[in-house]
Amino acid sequence: MVKRLFTPLKPYDIEQLKIGDQVELYGTIYTGRDAVLPKIVRLINEGRVDSLGADLNGAVIFHSAVSVAGIGPTTSNKVEIESSIPTLSAAGVKMHLGKGALSPETVRALAHHGSVYAVTAPVTALLTSKVISRRLVAFGNEGMEAFFELKVEGFPAIIAAAHGKSVSIRGEG
Repeated sequence: MVKRLFTPLKPYDIEQLKIGDQVELYGTIYTGRDAVLPKIVRLINEGRVDSLGADLNGAVIFHSAVSVAGIGPTTSNKVEIESSIPTLSAAGVKMHLGKGALSPETVRALAHHGSVYAVTAPVTALLTSKVISRRLVAFGNEGMEAFFELKVEGFPAIIAAAHGKSVSIRGEG
């Protein structure tokens, strides 16, 4: 059964999720990848996250660029992306969307901050069809890798890491 989740996500939403759960997201999600996520982490560490123009409390961040060709997941275990996950989770992000396996340390950090990681298939046409609108939020100089806000309906994902467990933990096995 597909679980419908509405953003901003609440702690209760996260507590109910299990690995393998299929979810559909409704509301606002943000996009960011290797060019932008380290900049957001810097703002958080400097105590200037309010200057971002987005509320990260209960947020979903999709590891993607936004181009005229559409949207699709990028690999979440790139150093610049995966290293941002603990700080973003501590700042209130409740779900990270992407593709690929995460390290055991990152899975533990997700659990510690009450956040989850979900994967979505690299099917650009399907994902793009779920986007109702998009807005540039910050770092426009990064082009398609800027920080965008997307309004989505029925955006599909599968929970891959939750509560300290993972479908596949990179570095183990």
